[in-house]
Amino acid sequence: MVSEKTAADMFSLLSDESRVGILRAVAVAQSEQALSNSGFAPLSFSDIYERVAIDNTSKLSYHLGELTGTYLRKTEDGYVFTHAGEQIIRFILAQNFRRPPDIDSIETEGMCLFCGETQLEAGLDDQYFIVQCPSCEQPVTGYIVTPAQARAHSGPALLESLKRKQAAEFGLVQDGICPECGGVIRTEILDASEQSLPDEVPVSYFAIEECEACLRRYSGPLTYCVAFRPAAIAFYWDHGVNILGTGWWELHRYLRDGRWSAEQVATDPVEYRVELRYEDAVLRVFLDGDARTMRTERVRGRNFD
Repeated sequence: MVSEKTAADMFSLLSDESRVGILRAVAVAQSEQALSNSGFAPLSFSDIYERVAIDNTSKLSYHLGELTGTYLRKTEDGYVFTHAGEQIIRFILAQNFRRPPDIDSIETEGMCLFCGETQLEAGLDDQYFIVQCPSCEQPVTGYIVTPAQARAHSGPALLESLKRKQAAEFGLVQDGICPECGGVIRTEILDASEQSLPDEVPVSYFAIEECEACLRRYSGPLTYCVAFRPAAIAFYWDHGVNILGTGWWELHRYLRDGRWSAEQVATDPVEYRVELRYEDAVLRVFLDGDARTMRTERVRGRNFD
C-alpha cells in the first residue's frame, strides 16, 4: 500500500529548481495553446525537454517521475497539471511569494466608524491593505492584498482593484463557498454588546464566517453580509448604487447614519431582521441563526413598521 504524501513531502519536491522549471515550462506551453472547450492539451516528454534547461533525457525523466502524481498527471499523450500543480505554478508565476512593493499613502473618501471622519488614508501593511482614519488613528478596514495585485495597480486604481476583489470574494462567502479553497463556509453571529467595542461604533451584530477546510476567516457587521447578497445588490442597483463597486470604508456611512441596522426579532427559532434603507425605500432581509436568508421584503414610504 502506497502511503499518502505529507505536506512537507510535497513541498520538498520543489526544492530542486529544475522541477520548478518544468512546471513553469508546462504553464507557458499551455498559455501558447489555442483555446479549446476540452481544456489544455497534454505536453509530451519531447516538448518539455525542448523547453527546460536540463541537459539529458534521463534527468528529465527522473524529475518528471518525482513530480508526477503530486504536481503533474501523466496521460497517454503527455503531462498535464494536477490541481496542486495548477495552484502552485500560478502562485510562482505571479511571484506572490515575494513581499508586496512599498506604496505611498492614498487619500480616499469614506467614513470612519469611530469618529465620523470622511477623509481617510489607505496603504499597505505587509499583506494587508489598510484604510485608516487620520483623525482618530483607528483602522477603518483591512483586507488581504496579493503582491501581484499591488504591483499591477497603484493609487486610485489599486483602490478600485481591491473593491472588486473584495466584493467578488465576499459574494462567494455569502453563498457558503470559500474563495480561497472552495470549501464550506460556516457563519456564527455574535452580539456586538458582548464584544469589546467602543460605544460610538454603531454595530449591533457581527458575523464571523470561517472555512471548515482552510480556516480562512471573514468578519464584519451582519448588515454587510446582507449587502452583498442578490436581494440587496438588486435593491441598490435599482436606486443607482453599485454595491459591488463600493469599498467597505465607503459603506460605513450607512451604519454611521443609521440607514443600516440589524436586530434579533425571535429566539425560538432564532431570527434576525436586517434593514437597508435608501431614501424612502427599505429592504428587509430575515435571517436564521446561521445567517441564511429566510425571506425578503421591500417597503416604501412611511410603512416602515
